[in-house]
Amino acid sequence: MERVEAVAYAIHAQQLDREPGPAQPTAAAIFDFGIQDTGRDGASWALANRGFPVASATDLEDRSDVALAWTLRSAPHFYRRADLADVMVATSPFSAADAIKRMVGAGKPLKDAGIDVLAGLAEVARTMRELVEEPMSKGEVSTALTGRLDPPYLRNCVPCGAIHPWEVPFRVGALYGGLELQPGTSPPVLQRIPGWGRSTGPAADPLAAPARLQPIRNYLRFFGPSIPRDVATFLDAPVTEIRNHWPEDAVETDVAGSRAWQLDPAAADPPDIVRLLGSHDLLLQIRNRELLVPDTGRHKALWPVIGRPGAVLVGTDIVGLWRPRASGADLTLRLDLWSTVDRATRSRIETEAERLAAHRGGTLTKIVDA
Repeated sequence: MERVEAVAYAIHAQQLDREPGPAQPTAAAIFDFGIQDTGRDGASWALANRGFPVASATDLEDRSDVALAWTLRSAPHFYRRADLADVMVATSPFSAADAIKRMVGAGKPLKDAGIDVLAGLAEVARTMRELVEEPMSKGEVSTALTGRLDPPYLRNCVPCGAIHPWEVPFRVGALYGGLELQPGTSPPVLQRIPGWGRSTGPAADPLAAPARLQPIRNYLRFFGPSIPRDVATFLDAPVTEIRNHWPEDAVETDVAGSRAWQLDPAAADPPDIVRLLGSHDLLLQIRNRELLVPDTGRHKALWPVIGRPGAVLVGTDIVGLWRPRASGADLTLRLDLWSTVDRATRSRIETEAERLAAHRGGTLTKIVDA
């Protein structure tokens, strides 16, 4: 399999080549993996880019059949509401070692204090559940939690000049405690999930979740041929754990001379599409970045540590970056193309910019080339 074929597979699996048409937004396949809602219109624009009838961020946020929760990499993701309990199971760590790796520093003080890390996560989840009887802002929950938890669960935050719970256990602990986020709130507001009937804490066996929700399988499903290290990096999990839970039905293949594995050997034709991908669109979450953008010199601009831009996708190639600048209802798009595109492609990019402005409830005033 060549690079173009592998990228075409991912684009097709993620439905970026889907023609717009009537359908329930929850029919989008990427709801199985969770749709990251980072940046303005993150999730709603991702759905619009896949041809689903979501007119704006509010249009998605107001739906009763979707819910927002902190899950993978402790980022906010939209899911089908009916899947939330199974999502909690699927996104739980495989072991204490897995939990320590995913907790980004928060596991060590627990371990040093002789506290089992999984039990520690359960304690955070239980306490949050008790605190959030009615909707509460993140700051309110954090302050209350600080007063209830022992020192190993807390950290001295230099930027804030305060002591508060470690961030990752706080975030993932919310869903473990049956809490969701109110969409469209900033700062985030947490509330109880109606009808939550599970005990608090991470699930004992993530593989007990339906296969369509399991993150390892979904990485292979939506990104195509991959290796365990790619999945581990995506999940912030130890590579050993990913190897130990690698799907038995994954098939070894060759991608541009490198060994990889995939679940579905079906091929996809290179698509004739132009998309303005949001900064955290699922396609841009690929961990084999050289596959998507072979020129590694472009990676720092596309994936900076802070303030990611959007990406211009033409066919199977990322051809440049975009950033919006809004003034009231007027939208200016700053376009940084890495190479010259033909007139027809330029026209299609302008059409996508107009769609983006309309999605944001405004009007495209101009496109500024970098």
